[in-house]
Amino acid sequence: MQIASLKRDGARRFGVVAGVLVLALALVAGACSSSDGESSTDPDAPVTLRVAMGSPGEAQIEVWEATAASFEASNPNVTVEFNFQDDDLYETIGLPNLLNGGDAPDVYFEWAGQRLQDRYDEGFVADITDAVQNGELGTYFEEGAYNGMVIDGKNVMVPANADVTTVMWYNVDIFNDLGISVPTTWDEMIAASEIIKAAGVIPIGIGNKDLWPVGNWTSHILSRAMGEETYDQMLKQEIPMDSPEIVAAMEYVVELQQSGTVNESVNAIDDNEGAELFFQGKAAMHPIGSWLVSWAIESAPDLNFDYFNLPPLEGAGTQDSVIAVSTGFIVNAESSHQDVAIDFLTLFSSPEFTSQMVDAGGTPLATGALDRDDIDPRILSLMEMMQTAGALVAPPDTGYDIEVADALYAAEAEVLGGVSTPEEALATAQAKIGG
Repeated sequence: MQIASLKRDGARRFGVVAGVLVLALALVAGACSSSDGESSTDPDAPVTLRVAMGSPGEAQIEVWEATAASFEASNPNVTVEFNFQDDDLYETIGLPNLLNGGDAPDVYFEWAGQRLQDRYDEGFVADITDAVQNGELGTYFEEGAYNGMVIDGKNVMVPANADVTTVMWYNVDIFNDLGISVPTTWDEMIAASEIIKAAGVIPIGIGNKDLWPVGNWTSHILSRAMGEETYDQMLKQEIPMDSPEIVAAMEYVVELQQSGTVNESVNAIDDNEGAELFFQGKAAMHPIGSWLVSWAIESAPDLNFDYFNLPPLEGAGTQDSVIAVSTGFIVNAESSHQDVAIDFLTLFSSPEFTSQMVDAGGTPLATGALDRDDIDPRILSLMEMMQTAGALVAPPDTGYDIEVADALYAAEAEVLGGVSTPEEALATAQAKIGG
C-alpha cells in the first residue's frame, strides 16, 4: 500500500512530500504477521519483509521500489512490502498502531532524539552494532552520521537524512519587484512584510491545521528569544511552560499576529494548502523545511525562490541557530528477520541507491552523497548552514515528548490566531501536561 503525503522527509519532518488520504486507509497494513510465525532455519524459506514510513513523495517511493526490486532479484525467497502512510498519521498514531499490531514492520522510519529513545524503551529497537562495526553497512557512513543514534553504547539506527525543518522561503521576483532586500534582522522582516501587505500580497503564507508547521517555526523563534537552555528545560518539563521568560518570548508570536504578517486562514488550512499560497504567488514567504525544494520543483517549476534563516532578534539564544532533525531506519527487535532487514538497509544505503535518493530530492547522510555537481545549490547551502550553525535546535515534536510538543504547538497556534494571550495559552498548555 502506498499512501502519499507532501510533507517532511522522512521527515516530519523527515525529506517528504504528496497529498493526504483518509485515516482508514492509512491504518491498513500488510496481510500477514511481520514475524510470519517462528523464524525458519531454512535460508530459502519464504520471507516477507515489511517496511513502514511516512510517505516520502512519489519520487522517493520509486527509489524504495527500485531497491526492493534489486533486493528481491538477489534474494528470490524474499518479498518486500511497503506501508507508506500519511506523515501526520504515521507520526502520531500510525506507527504505534503498527508496532503494537499483528502486522508489525521489520523495518521502520523514525526521528533521532526522544522518539528513538521511546521506541528503544518500548522494546522495538534492535541492536545493529555488529553490522555497523563489522559489516558492509558501516562502510557507507562516517561516525558523525550516527549522532543521536547510539543508545547505551549500541548502534540502533541506520542514518537516512538530515533536514533543516524550517527556514523562510521567499519569492525572489516579488522581493525584486517591491525593492525588498533579504531581511538581516527580525525588525527588517516585519518591515518587509508591511511593504508586501501594502502591495496586496500575503507576506507569510502557511497552513497550520496540523499544528506542526507553525509549531516548528515559532518554537525556533522561542528558542532564539529565551535561549536554548530554557527551551530545553521547558520541553523537558523542568520549568513550567507558563514561566515568565516563556511568556515574554511568546511576544514575538504576538507581533506576527498583530502586524497581519501571516494569512488569516493560518489555522484553518493544512500544510499543503499553505504551500500552494506560496507556489501560486499569493504569499511572498513560506516557513517550512528543506523538502520544499523538490516539492516546488515538481509543483511550481517556474517559481523563482530562495531562502533565508530566521533573522536575529533580541534574545538570549544563539542568533544563528538552525532548527533541524536527523532521521533513520530502525530494525524492529521483535522481527524474526533482522538479518534480512539489515541486508536490505545495507543495499538501500549503498552508493547506487543513495545517488538515486539524491536525484529524488533527498539529503542522505551517507558518505559523499552530496559530493556532486548536479545538486540543487539551495540544498547544498542548507546543509552547509546546518553544519556551521552556532547551535542546532531540535523540533519539539521529534526531539521531545510528543504530548509536551502538542501542548506547546496548540498554545502557539492560539497566540498566532489571536484567540489567546501568551499567558492564557501557556497556562492552558501547562495544565494539559500536568498542572
